[in-house]
Amino acid sequence: MYSDRGQKIIETWFQEKGITPFEWQRNVWQQIKENNSGLLNAPTGSGKTFALFMPVLMRWINEHPEDYTDLQNNGLQLLWITPLRALAKDIEQAMQEVVDELNIPWQIQRRTGDVSSSVKQKQKKQMPEVLITTPESLHILLAQKGYPKRFKNLSTVVVDEWHELISSKRGTQTELGLSRLFGMKENLQVWGISATIGNLEEALEVLLGPGRAKVGMIIKADVQKKINAHSILPDDVEKFPWSGHLGIQLLPKILPILDSPGSTLIFTNTRSQSEIWFRNILEAKPDLAGTIALHHGSLSSEIRNWVEEALHDGTLKTVVCTSSLDLGVDFRPVDKVIQIGSPKGVSRFMQRAGRSGHRPDAESNIWFVPTNALELIEASALKDALENERIESRTPILKPYDVLSQYLVTLAVSEGFDPNQIYNEVKQTFAYQTLQDKEWSSILDFIHTGGSSLGRYDDYSKTEIDEDGTWKVYDRRIARRHRMSIGTITSDTMLSVKYLKGSRLGRIEEWFISQLNIGDTFWFAGRNLELVQIKNMTVYVRRSKQKSSKVPSWLGGRMSLSSNMSELLRKKFREAAEGNSENEELKSIKPILDVQRERSVIPNEEQFLIEKSWSKEGCHCFFFPFEGRYVHEGLSALIAHRLSKLQPITFSIAMNDYGFELLSDQDIPIEAGLKSDIFSEDNLIKDIMNSLNNTELAKRKFRGISQIAGLVFTGFPGNKKAGKHLQMSSSLFFDVFTEHEPDHLLLQQAYDEVLNEQLDEARLRTALDRINKQDIIFREVDRFSPLAFPIFVDRLRERLSSEKLIDRIMKMQKELERS
Repeated sequence: MYSDRGQKIIETWFQEKGITPFEWQRNVWQQIKENNSGLLNAPTGSGKTFALFMPVLMRWINEHPEDYTDLQNNGLQLLWITPLRALAKDIEQAMQEVVDELNIPWQIQRRTGDVSSSVKQKQKKQMPEVLITTPESLHILLAQKGYPKRFKNLSTVVVDEWHELISSKRGTQTELGLSRLFGMKENLQVWGISATIGNLEEALEVLLGPGRAKVGMIIKADVQKKINAHSILPDDVEKFPWSGHLGIQLLPKILPILDSPGSTLIFTNTRSQSEIWFRNILEAKPDLAGTIALHHGSLSSEIRNWVEEALHDGTLKTVVCTSSLDLGVDFRPVDKVIQIGSPKGVSRFMQRAGRSGHRPDAESNIWFVPTNALELIEASALKDALENERIESRTPILKPYDVLSQYLVTLAVSEGFDPNQIYNEVKQTFAYQTLQDKEWSSILDFIHTGGSSLGRYDDYSKTEIDEDGTWKVYDRRIARRHRMSIGTITSDTMLSVKYLKGSRLGRIEEWFISQLNIGDTFWFAGRNLELVQIKNMTVYVRRSKQKSSKVPSWLGGRMSLSSNMSELLRKKFREAAEGNSENEELKSIKPILDVQRERSVIPNEEQFLIEKSWSKEGCHCFFFPFEGRYVHEGLSALIAHRLSKLQPITFSIAMNDYGFELLSDQDIPIEAGLKSDIFSEDNLIKDIMNSLNNTELAKRKFRGISQIAGLVFTGFPGNKKAGKHLQMSSSLFFDVFTEHEPDHLLLQQAYDEVLNEQLDEARLRTALDRINKQDIIFREVDRFSPLAFPIFVDRLRERLSSEKLIDRIMKMQKELERS
């Protein structure tokens, strides 16, 4: 312990509040007093804000013991970076309350996308003492002339929710922003706040850079938060669908939970699922109208803000929402959480559960609602993971050239940069520690001349070099376009949804609206809407009383099983195979597992199951690695390719998180394939590249890369470019680079992202290694097994609406049961 005036004042404030600081909070205070940087591992609601904000105030009081209550306009002291805008407002209010009660005349302000331009202009002239911002807004600050003087008094940076950032390009963007701040102030203190993840040491290294991390600290909050996980079990599992992703059949069992005292968050995995659940709850219980709302990332900020405030002040009792992975979405404390369908990962399940019982001493309660019978096994696996704290790691991104290109232009539009100085700073980050001189030169050439392919076009010659060697952007049009494009979040073009006469409802993806005709109805923002017209990237609608409506689906809505969940699932199947489990979920699903055992086998951890059957469509082969759909996407294409080399054969492919299906109109030569070692790791990359339309996959990745790197401009506010124009532009660049500059770094990045992110090559390799050590069980079956049936159904999902699909599943399931 240490004793000083600052701490005494803060301790007194805690006592007056009736709060006793935790020992781990005092530990953080001590480390900050000793000028150390580090990572705080603390769950939401445990007091992490006080742990890192209070020592900054202590230091200020100690430095100005006589006049700390009088000093105003002191410049930026603390920069607080958060990935969630909704959190920023809460943090701002909490900090402002503290300084007001301590009579410290500090300004606490936000700088995020929803803050008015007048506030931002005032910040240019006089920075507040504490600024709460996002990674994007930090880079916008770096893109303004005179930014060094705005950061000259900065002593501490806190990166909140670091676990949310570390495995995304927003995390890389944060690393680069920190590298510049370190470049201006070598002794800057940087702290991250992270929920529990499997690789905390690596997370520290990514935050501080490999060099500084050697002396960085990891402090774990000694908070044992109890999570009570309950499973909603179907009364008759044999009448519960073997496949599906809605779970509406269990709605009657959820209504009593909603009726019980307290507020409830209902988490769904996709935005379309949230719309469907919201509609069904209201239809089942109309008296909930006015106390239930919908909240997801495509709704307008006005609607989302209203929902958050109404939940906080008690107006709302229930909110149906999507995951916190929908950027900018977060909630204040609630009493209960309901999870619809498998969250596909342990950390995601824990994070959602933690939204209830938000205080350090409170218990969290979460109810798991399976959307199909097999998800009961995932429910059991999640409960085990909570008991054993089996949390996934977050994999950091390495060397995204598009983010680095954008960052260099950001520096060039403000004060300009010295390439040697910035190269040294960038090389100290985790993401770019292996950056080679040749790669750096290529990126500089790209932002200076456009490279060898685009050198003739002025728009791509962005930077000029001063007589003193400083790289700058002088063209005002290029600078303006760049400032409007700062950020790494890319998605398919979104259209604004607005009443013909009235307010804006939110945003919807262009590809969905393109499938509708004028007069068609669709369900959005919890309302039944009729499409009136589309004009200037805006969808104009009116309310409709029609009962049948389409529900929008959003691209990229499906999540894949994490590696931890895959392993836990295989263990659960072993338990099921042994048949003596007292686990309530496994006991509930026993009738279906008995059917699996009768028709085929229940594979254990040492077995790899392949099933072969015939239908009117042809020959079906089902493989069950239990590795998640992303790995299965690459693995299925790989096996199909290798089988086709044995004999000419064409396949249709379907997959889910448990396995994949190869379908052909001719007999599939599985036995010959097993003899020829189709699961070999030899020539893996070459065979994957040959097995997929790799160019098309890379072209899709390149669309986002081209936007981040500044090749494609999405348009000014109110005049956004249509998605087809952006697609055409990025495709044109892709083709030009492929033909004239095949070694272009951005092109190389697109292919790397396909391999490392979409196909998860490292995990695919691990899966093949495991399969080669397992006993391969090959079964020819006369009808689909409960494990195979959901994969077969997955192909129907592309052709049928959700409601029609459920009807078709139940009909086919009954036929299978009768046979």
